[in-house]
Amino acid sequence: MMEVWPGQPYPLGATYDGFGTNFSIFTESADLVELCLFDEDEHETRVPLTEVTAFVHHAYLPGIQPGQRYGYRVHGPWAPGDGQRHNPNKLLMDPYAKAITGGIDWSDAQRVFPYTFGSPDSAPNEADSAPAMPWSVVANPHFDWAEDRHPRTPFDETVIYELHVKGFTKQHPDVPAELRGTYAGLSYPTVIDYLTDLGVTAVELQPVHQFVHDHTLYERGLRNYWGYNSIGYFAPHDEYAAYGARGQQVQEFKQMVRDLHAAGIEVILDVVYNHTAEGNHLGPMLSFRGIDNAAYYRLVPEDQRYYYDTTGTGNSLNMRHPHVLQLIMDSLRYWVLEMHVDGFRFDLAATLARELHEVDRLAAFFDIIQQDPVISQTKLIAEPWDVGEGGYQVGNFPPLWSEWNGRYRDTVRDYWRGADQTMAEFASRFTGSADLYEMTGRRPFGSVNFVTAHDGFTLADLVSYNEKHNAANGEGNNDGEAHNRSWNCGAEGPTDDEKVNRLRQRQQRNFLATLLLSQGVPMLLAGDEAGNTQHGNNNVYCQDNELSWLEWDEPDDELRAFTRELITYRAEHPAFRRRRHFRGTPVTDTGPPDIAWYTPAGAEMDDADWQTGFARSLAVVVNGEGILSPGSRGERIVDDSFLVLFNAHADALAFTVPDLTWDGSWIVDIDTAAGITPSEHSDESYRAGDIVEVMSRALVVLRLETDD
Repeated sequence: MMEVWPGQPYPLGATYDGFGTNFSIFTESADLVELCLFDEDEHETRVPLTEVTAFVHHAYLPGIQPGQRYGYRVHGPWAPGDGQRHNPNKLLMDPYAKAITGGIDWSDAQRVFPYTFGSPDSAPNEADSAPAMPWSVVANPHFDWAEDRHPRTPFDETVIYELHVKGFTKQHPDVPAELRGTYAGLSYPTVIDYLTDLGVTAVELQPVHQFVHDHTLYERGLRNYWGYNSIGYFAPHDEYAAYGARGQQVQEFKQMVRDLHAAGIEVILDVVYNHTAEGNHLGPMLSFRGIDNAAYYRLVPEDQRYYYDTTGTGNSLNMRHPHVLQLIMDSLRYWVLEMHVDGFRFDLAATLARELHEVDRLAAFFDIIQQDPVISQTKLIAEPWDVGEGGYQVGNFPPLWSEWNGRYRDTVRDYWRGADQTMAEFASRFTGSADLYEMTGRRPFGSVNFVTAHDGFTLADLVSYNEKHNAANGEGNNDGEAHNRSWNCGAEGPTDDEKVNRLRQRQQRNFLATLLLSQGVPMLLAGDEAGNTQHGNNNVYCQDNELSWLEWDEPDDELRAFTRELITYRAEHPAFRRRRHFRGTPVTDTGPPDIAWYTPAGAEMDDADWQTGFARSLAVVVNGEGILSPGSRGERIVDDSFLVLFNAHADALAFTVPDLTWDGSWIVDIDTAAGITPSEHSDESYRAGDIVEVMSRALVVLRLETDD
C-alpha cells in the first residue's frame, strides 16, 4: 500500500527532494482533490489529498521519483451560472507542473470537454478524459550550472533577435537532423556562432511555456505554431525537446540557456499570462477551469457562465485574485532563479493591468513586480495593447518597463512607403520617442523599436506585397491584419522585373539602417537579415511547416552582411544608442546642439517645414560631443558626429551639407542605394556647402573627420 504523509502546502506543485515528492494544489471551491498517479502501463492510482491548509490541498509521497506522471481530479459543485465548473471525470494538469508530457487527443474531443456537446449548461459529462490528456511530470530540479552568469547586457547595448525555437533550426542544414527544431538545436555550436557573428545580444523566444494545439486547428489539419495558447506556466514545451519529455525537457532547456550565456547572449521569454488555452465557456477542461474556475478567470458579473475577454481568445486571467497573482509571480521567479532566463516580453500586457474596464498603470501586478527583488532586476518588455476598450497603451507603462513601440513600426513603415504627414513623427521615433517615454521618467531604451515581428509580414514580404495572402490558414483570407502599411514596390509577390527587385533590396536596407541607427532598443525578426519570406502570409500562427520555418539554403548573403555591419556600427558608436534623450540645445556656448534637423537645402527645419505634408526628405546631425551620460566607470563618452540624410521621395535629391562651425570633412559610411557599408566607406568627402546626391528612396550616413 502506498505510504502517504501530510506534506506541506508550499511550495505549490510537485517538489522532489531526493527522497520523495511533495504535492500541493490551491482551490478554495473544491470538496475533495485526488492526486492521480500513472505507472508505465498507464494504470491510474488515486490518492485523496485530505490535508488542507488555507485552501491548499497537499500530501508527501515517499519514493516518488522524477519522471512520475500525474494529474488531479477535483470534486465540487457543477454550477456554471455561479461560476463553478467542477467535474472529477476530467483529469487536470497541475498549474505548477515543472514538466508536462503529451498533447490532447482530439480524435475523441468530447472526452476533454466538461459538458455534453449541444448542452453546455446540462449535467457534467461523465467521459474520463485521462486517456486524451497531457500528463504532468515530476521534474528533477538538479542541474550543474557550472559558472553560468547572467550576461546583464545594458539596455543601451542590447540588440534583440526574435525567433521561434522550432522554426529557427528545423531546416538548418548544419544542425543534426535529430536536434533540428529543439532547444538543443538552438544551442548547437553552428547556431550560436551564427548569432554571435551577426552581433545580436539577446534572443527573444516565442512562447516556450507548455501550450495546446487548438481543437479548431486540429479540425482543419493545422497546428498552433506560435504557441500563444499556454496551459503550463512552469513547464518548457515538450515538443521542443530532443532527448525526451519525461522531465528531460527541463534539463535540455537549462543547457540551452547555459550555452547561450557562455556566448554572451541573453534569453528573453515571450510569456502569455493574459489568458489560457481553455477558451470561453464552450472550451475544454484542462486545468484551471476544473480546479477553481471563479478564482482563476474573470467572469461576467451579471452571468458567471461567461468569461470577460479582453484578449480575443475567450478568457482573461483574473489578476485581481491573490492566488492568480501568486501563480504568475512564482512562475516568473522560477524562470529566473531555476531556469536562468534574463527577461520577459509580456504578450497583450495591457490585460494584466486591467481593473474593471480600464487599464490602470498602477495595477497590483505592476506594483508587485516593482518591489520584487528578483523580477525587477530582469529585462521587462510589454506588448502594450490588448483588444479591449482603451487597450492601446503605448507609452503608459511604469518606469521599470520597456515597450514594444507599435507607433515606431507604423511610422517607419509609413515614411519609407511615401505616406504624407510623417516627417515630424518619424523624427520623434528615430530619436527615441521622447514624447511617449520621457514624461514618465523613462530613457530611450523604454522604446523597443521594430519594423517587423512574428505577427505580420517578414521584412522581405513587407516590400513585396500590398495585400495579405493567408488562404493557407483556412479562414478565407479573413485572418491577419488587413492594413499592413506595406508597399510591393510595383509588383505583387515574386517578379523577374530587376528594377522592382533592386528597389525591394534598397527598401530592406532602408528599414534595417533606420532601425539600427534609431535611439532605443532595436529588435530584429529572425530571418529578416537574410531575406526570409512567408510568401505574403502575415499570420502564420497555424503554419507549422516550411512556410514558417526559416529557409537556410538560399539566404541573401549581401543583406546579411549589411545587417551585420550595421549592428557592429551601432555597437561602435554610442551616439546611436544614447542612454538619455536629446535636449536639442547647444553642447557648448559656441558649438552646435546635441541634435539638429535640416532641410535638403541645408537650412534648419522650422515649424512650416515640419508641417509640410508632402515632404519626404530631411537631414539630421547627431553631435558626438553631446552625449551627457557617463560611461560605466564615470568617464565622459565622446563619439564621432554624424549627418544622416533621409530621402523617401521617388526621385533623387541634392542635399546641401549644413554649416555647423566644425572644421572637417564628411565621409560616407553608409549608402543604402549604392550598398556602401562602413567597412568599405566611400573615398569621397564633403564639406559645409557641398552637395550630396542621395538616390531615390535611400538613406546616407556621413561621419565627420575633423581637420585637427
